[in-house]
Amino acid sequence: MTVPSAPHEDREGADAAPARPAEEADLAAIADTLADAFTDYPWTRWAVPADDHRERLHGLQRYFAEKVGLPYGRVWTAGGNAAASVWTVPDVEIPPDLFSSPELAGLYGERLADIGRADAALEPHRPKHPCWFLATVGVRRDRRGEGLGRAVIEPGLRAAEAAGAPVFLETATESNVRLYRRLGFEVTAEVDLPAGAPTTWCMERPPRST
Repeated sequence: MTVPSAPHEDREGADAAPARPAEEADLAAIADTLADAFTDYPWTRWAVPADDHRERLHGLQRYFAEKVGLPYGRVWTAGGNAAASVWTVPDVEIPPDLFSSPELAGLYGERLADIGRADAALEPHRPKHPCWFLATVGVRRDRRGEGLGRAVIEPGLRAAEAAGAPVFLETATESNVRLYRRLGFEVTAEVDLPAGAPTTWCMERPPRST
């Protein structure tokens, strides 16, 4: 099972202050930011039960930032934790039980089986080659338009470029497709998912030399 939601990017805006690597002390604020950013996002509205929706969403974002991003990938934050991105990286093995834990099952609740079906439908469209995966990114709704989304994405793009690796993401809104194209991503698949899940676009940015 993958991360709880496809990436959600900031609108175009002015250049923001550079991002920094997140620390454990940032996790609560990052989870709150990502929960706010994904409040009306189609994937999380579908995937996260309506009862206690905000609390579940906060818990899911905290889980993936703390249990996956920090120890096995990268997490960047900017704007006083008003924006954050969570990444997984190639050649780092993530324990598979992190994606099937009782904690996750409890947060997903009755949506768990449908999420599994949607995830299985996306799996054939995911890269089989090593790549950086932009698992989730979000900006607090009252801070959009400041360039914070781009600020927390660019460190991962630069790191992937330095490694000669592609970057992959999934998004469930067509407006995000346009934003990511401006960052060099191209659509590799447009997937109609089962169980009423929203259409999801798979996108990849090819390796670039520095």
